[in-house]
Amino acid sequence: MNIRSLTRGDGVVIGAAVLLLIASFLDLYSFDNVPDSVDLPSLWGSGPVVFSVVLAGIIGAALVVVARGLPQVPKIAGLELGQFGAAFTVFAAWSALGNIVDVPGGFDNIGNNAGEGAPSPGIGLILALVATLLLAAAALATPLVPALKGALIPAPRPAAPQPYGAQPPGGYGYPGAQQPGGYGHPQPGQPGPGQPGQPYGGQPQPQQAQAPQPPAGDFSPFWFAVPVPRPLFAEDGSPTPIAELAPGTWYLAVEQRGAALVAQTQDGRRGVLQDTSGIQRG
Repeated sequence: MNIRSLTRGDGVVIGAAVLLLIASFLDLYSFDNVPDSVDLPSLWGSGPVVFSVVLAGIIGAALVVVARGLPQVPKIAGLELGQFGAAFTVFAAWSALGNIVDVPGGFDNIGNNAGEGAPSPGIGLILALVATLLLAAAALATPLVPALKGALIPAPRPAAPQPYGAQPPGGYGYPGAQQPGGYGHPQPGQPGPGQPGQPYGGQPQPQQAQAPQPPAGDFSPFWFAVPVPRPLFAEDGSPTPIAELAPGTWYLAVEQRGAALVAQTQDGRRGVLQDTSGIQRG
């Protein structure tokens, strides 16, 4: 699971799920003038609330987040895992609203001991409604709202790759470096003591031919990131993707083939990225 592929909307889903888990340990009911000796039940004291609100909401949030981090999203009953999780969150919010409107019975004896009638929703049930509404809204709105589709964890900007074979400046022969030699010392390219020199009036010996430099217009490797998950196909033209590039992760472009790029993943696999629209260069 790639954590860097999670979006801001997934962060809202995770936060709402944590809020729902906290709310499950708070009061399910609320009574006026209830004695201190009476222990009010939490959401875990009601089976319908636990299954239809707490567990449904947490399971839905887990399915949405897991589906975002998987390279290949599985399907359940014809629906993708994220869509199935979003349906769970909507069901949990609807059930929480129903329990707010009509608080489940089964604790009438508490109301009788308190001298009051029907119970009212407790703080746990109210927070559960807020949490499930956030869950459902984030799960449904993340694919539609650009602000929620941004990366949850920003990727660190990579250092610019050096050209192949480049050496850091300041070494031997670099124009800014101090050259050896002085008075009485041979300079680079001149014969030293005891070495045969050039004949008087002779022509300087030709220097060793330098390696040809590549043209300035040649392709240079660069880092890039994709705005949305995109498949990476094999270099032999196979239609089956070999990997999926996830947003928030930097990849190295090593070659350009027309409008497509040959990219290298972090585990060393190479493939062709056919859709290069909207990529961010490092």
